[in-house]
Amino acid sequence: MDGNGRWAVARGHARMAGHEAGADAVRRVVEAAPELGISTLTLFAFSADNWRRPPLEVGALMRLFRSFLAREARQAAERGVRIAVIGRRDRLPTGLVRAIEKAEEVTAQADRFLLRIAVDYSARDAILRAARQLDASGATPSRELFARLLAEPHDRLPAQDVDLLIRTGGEKRLSDFLLWECAYAELVFVERMWPDFTGADLAAAVAEFQRRERRFGTVTQAAPRPAEVAAAATA
Repeated sequence: MDGNGRWAVARGHARMAGHEAGADAVRRVVEAAPELGISTLTLFAFSADNWRRPPLEVGALMRLFRSFLAREARQAAERGVRIAVIGRRDRLPTGLVRAIEKAEEVTAQADRFLLRIAVDYSARDAILRAARQLDASGATPSRELFARLLAEPHDRLPAQDVDLLIRTGGEKRLSDFLLWECAYAELVFVERMWPDFTGADLAAAVAEFQRRERRFGTVTQAAPRPAEVAAAATA
């Protein structure tokens, strides 16, 4: 979800106009994803490092997240979209935490599509937390156990391998996003800024994914449709 601020500045607008336009792009992509065979979409909305941005922008983003969740939760439930927010919550404003909990509650029974939104998220921090839990448990380490421990405390789902990671805005790095889960992800980097990203762009990324050879260390395997897709980087 990269490029919101740059998109706005290039048009002579305040950066927040780009973030608001980015919220519209989220709606478009969520509507298009299930038709492409995608069952889970994880969006990187705000990283743990984004707290270093100007306080006015951070505060405005927190309000935007809150209003987005409050406005979209009921419609998401009606469309079969479950909302789950991953990342720390102890540093978020109380009103936003309440909005997150409400959105998760309202959509808890939806089973057509899972939309995960990463807010105050760091993959390295998540890995450290899981490692501490593993050490404290005294259990024999395994990938399966670590994936369960890596699950976000509020998400309660084992870490899912990402099939396809898309980064918009022309950047070509992971930026501390789902590092464990992206071990064998196919990476697609696009120049288009997130506010301009459409269902057609998502379909093009899926088509690129299907052209890839996925070997996982062995012989060639044809790439099926991606079930787990992540949009990397922050606004």
